[in-house]
Amino acid sequence: MSHTTTNKDQLLARVRRIAGQVAAIEKAIAGEEGCATVLHQVAGVRGAVFGLMDELIEDHLREHVARPGLPDADRARAADELAAIIRRYGK
Repeated sequence: MSHTTTNKDQLLARVRRIAGQVAAIEKAIAGEEGCATVLHQVAGVRGAVFGLMDELIEDHLREHVARPGLPDADRARAADELAAIIRRYGK
């Protein structure tokens, strides 16, 4: 994923925020917070992970499928990879 090096710092910051959100969920459960609080936190993590996934999918699409000049074999392989990722992502 060499193209992720251009926005590596932003991606890592997003991952660190997600890790912080997950830690907050752990703390809420350990502290016996209410169900609604934990559910809101989980929903926030889900949204953050989906946002990260959307960004990574878009980067993959732009760099490995739609970039001009790619050989057809590389483009087809990247499209197959993306299709498999989207199928798994949708589960």
